[in-house]
Amino acid sequence: MILQEFIEKANFYGVRHTPFLFLIDFELNKPFLYTFNEAAKHTVLYQVIHIKNYKEKVFTNERPKLDIFPIGYKEYLKAFNLVMKNILAGNTYLLNLTFPTTIKTNYSLLELFYLAQAPYKFYFKDQFIVFSPECFVKIQDDFIFSYPMKGTIDADLPNAAKLILENKKEEWEHNTIVDLIRNDLAIVSKNITVTRFRFITEIHTNRKNLLQVSSEIRGELPTKWQNNIGEILVKLLPAGSISGAPKQKTVEIIKQAEKISREYFTGIFGVFDGKNIDSAVNIRFIEKTQKGLQFRSGGGITSNSNPIHEYTEMINKVYVPIS
Repeated sequence: MILQEFIEKANFYGVRHTPFLFLIDFELNKPFLYTFNEAAKHTVLYQVIHIKNYKEKVFTNERPKLDIFPIGYKEYLKAFNLVMKNILAGNTYLLNLTFPTTIKTNYSLLELFYLAQAPYKFYFKDQFIVFSPECFVKIQDDFIFSYPMKGTIDADLPNAAKLILENKKEEWEHNTIVDLIRNDLAIVSKNITVTRFRFITEIHTNRKNLLQVSSEIRGELPTKWQNNIGEILVKLLPAGSISGAPKQKTVEIIKQAEKISREYFTGIFGVFDGKNIDSAVNIRFIEKTQKGLQFRSGGGITSNSNPIHEYTEMINKVYVPIS
């Protein structure tokens, strides 16, 4: 499906208040749109908060193992230095740099999907899974909400919450993304407000517990916004929290630094229930490749970034969230 076809189909269902599931890749080249009935026929499983199309499964076999094989620090540093060169030149002031980490596990892709605990989950044709903690946009009662997530720390560190909230680099990065998302929402809505600023959530994983920092931003949509669902979604892409600012130039630099297409990683998926929308950023992402299973992760780079700290954060985000 091409992007214009996706827009027209989304608008068609929106006008008729017909529920559907959508998936859009980072490069906007391969969007998918299914009615809820079609999704099951295409081996697509999803959970968007309380909306899902599968029954839970309980696994009684051994605890999940996750052996990780990240890229070497020298390879990461080469890309980091390219990004920093562009930051110092004024081409970007925040860029989300990501890499794949090869993983080995005693669970299948489908088993990992069932096992993972997250508000947003997606399984696509045994090709990739997502267990995302981050909302992209939510539309309810003619208001659009976004919840950019910037700032991650090991929850077991002494005074972890205080450390992350008082870290000047993390604060600046979060402020930048909040400002970017405010501008993005202003493209499709009015009366933009930051309704919650830098609140903390905890994530339990197979490796360690993490604290992550988010904000809530709200805009007011015109009536009958459902008639233009397709345009609303596409105008907001790619998601600011996983690209950077300024967005267009930063995406160009991402391509130079990462050298491989992200495809559905850092794209979005979500549902229109006939009245409202809820959606997620495709992070916490595992895909099948010719090199085996790969977990893709990264973090935001600014002028104050330390390459060792950023490399460590990228690796810390390689996990499966379990209860």
